[in-house]
Amino acid sequence: MSTWQTRLLHSQTRIPQGYRSLATPVYRGSTTLFANAASVTDDWDQERAGYTYGLYGTPTSLELAARICELESGRHTILTPGGQSAISLVDFALLKAGDHILVPQSVYRPNRQLTTSLLARFGVTATFYDPTIGAEIGDLFNEKTRLVWTESPGSVTMEVQDLPAIVEAAHKRDALVALDNTWSAGVLLDAFAHGVDVTMQAITKYIGGHSDVLLGSVTVRDEALYRRLGDARQVIGAAVSPDDCSLALRGLQTLAVRLDTIERSALAIANWLDERPEVERVLHPALPSCPGHEFYTRDFLGSSGVFSIVLRPGPTREAVAAFVDALRFFEIGYSWGGTTSLAVAYTIGRASGRPAYGHRLVRFSVGLESTSDLIGDLEKAFSKLEV
Repeated sequence: MSTWQTRLLHSQTRIPQGYRSLATPVYRGSTTLFANAASVTDDWDQERAGYTYGLYGTPTSLELAARICELESGRHTILTPGGQSAISLVDFALLKAGDHILVPQSVYRPNRQLTTSLLARFGVTATFYDPTIGAEIGDLFNEKTRLVWTESPGSVTMEVQDLPAIVEAAHKRDALVALDNTWSAGVLLDAFAHGVDVTMQAITKYIGGHSDVLLGSVTVRDEALYRRLGDARQVIGAAVSPDDCSLALRGLQTLAVRLDTIERSALAIANWLDERPEVERVLHPALPSCPGHEFYTRDFLGSSGVFSIVLRPGPTREAVAAFVDALRFFEIGYSWGGTTSLAVAYTIGRASGRPAYGHRLVRFSVGLESTSDLIGDLEKAFSKLEV
């Protein structure tokens, strides 16, 4: 009989097997045990090699990856600690020094920062293109162009891109196309049906759904791309928390009802804002006033709750900030896709390459509050807007 100190770590107790639950168990662990010395391996592909190390995932994270992959009609999904790490993984896996990439001017700001700082330092050059360019993007390729980033719609100025035209131009020149598909939660736009090679999203947003998770995903169909992504993930060390994965699995169960409620509320609010005298333009993909609305109508199954407005000229920067501050039910904060509505004011200058809206743009993320309460909140804030 071993000592009690050893029994703390090497217990002989056994519990009944066969417990079943609707909830996926949370498996935490860094060390993965092997059956014998001969079976020890450091292979990251746990679909093929079995479990080898906690960095590559536990049953909890692999369950989430498989469910996201199924929803996106992919073949493989790799999880990352956040949306930005998913973007970084795509770049690090698919690019090398001397390569050239195309990035929309409307791209998520941290993606732009990654492109102009770290990638530039590593010898990757970039051209920022008009997101509405469509097939004319072919004129921007050179012999070193390897990757085209797309983001449809753009996360602030909301341009919807002509994905099939961009994909066709890229594939003619042996370049890959990656899509940030976060706005659609990976379900309102079928990226692979439109020829996209790699799709990523911030699970932080709609799938997590409650503003308490940081996760990202990268999904592909092509086996060779999966190997490149997996090899890169292994050496980067982008591990995910099984606890966060458990919360995202829970979020998936209510994603359909949340998106349905949010879509209807956001559309009602966007249409109401479209009639306001203070508003010059509503940038909601489902409205004709949004750039690329025709591609939204063609390609999307529905809309989510993130959109922007452009106020008419007149209010100062301080007045726009005061308008946002006056909102009661719209909290102020980055990210989006949770249950609570958010509002953030942006300044869009000419240097960004996007429409020069200046300080007049406000982005909303509509949550699950009463639509009438949110409209009433906006109405009160407008009454205090100084022109």
